[in-house]
Amino acid sequence: MTDSIALFDTHCHVDFSHFEDDRDAMFERMAAAGVEGCIVVGVDFGHIRNLRTLAEERDNVWFSVGIHPNHEVEEEPTVEQLCELADHTRCVAIGETGMDFFRHHVDPKMQEQRFRTHIRAAKAVNKPVIVHNRDADSESIRILREENVSECGGIMHCFSADQQTADAAIDMGMSISFSGNVTFKRNEELRDVAAQVPDDLLLVETDAPYLAPMPFRGKRNEPAYVRQVAECIAGVRGMTLTELARVTTRNARVRFGI
Repeated sequence: MTDSIALFDTHCHVDFSHFEDDRDAMFERMAAAGVEGCIVVGVDFGHIRNLRTLAEERDNVWFSVGIHPNHEVEEEPTVEQLCELADHTRCVAIGETGMDFFRHHVDPKMQEQRFRTHIRAAKAVNKPVIVHNRDADSESIRILREENVSECGGIMHCFSADQQTADAAIDMGMSISFSGNVTFKRNEELRDVAAQVPDDLLLVETDAPYLAPMPFRGKRNEPAYVRQVAECIAGVRGMTLTELARVTTRNARVRFGI
């Protein structure tokens, strides 16, 4: 490392096969970029073993358990199943879960049931819930309110909605996490939202291997690139990268109990 930046990638999927050939090198690049830790996020139960292994083998990796809203399963998860899987010292959250109307692999009514199950599990184990929201702003906010998400807290992952949605989530004490799409040229409105999030609720992430930030757009994303996300947000907030890193890393550790 060439400086003392200490960033935290709060949402990535480095257990995926995209990283099979260079996972160790990827972690080296992550450290060289000043990224001190990451959360590897669950999308289905089939990945749980890999998530646990990564977190057990590395002291800068933690994980979550959940089923993505558009992941097709033979049997829906129960609160009890999620709680049991989350009973691990390196598991720090439930999710990702939520509502996704961009793709319709899973019926919206089933997505809602699954979302509510995850929130209830998060409250039962007193861990935050990681929320995936795509083209379903009003529905996601409604369910979060009805389920009293403030009792466990949560993260609006890869935030891509408007200021009204951000304000509604913030009113419930939700953290707002930004990914590589905040750097895209056409996303001026999203950068405006990033400029307004309260300091104590701001997080950064990659969602790797997806949504690589500029200037890597179109390539495989990885945790090292959370630095570009942070640089962009620091710019619109009038902060230095060092200040932005200090704030968001502190927030990550508080939110996930690390």
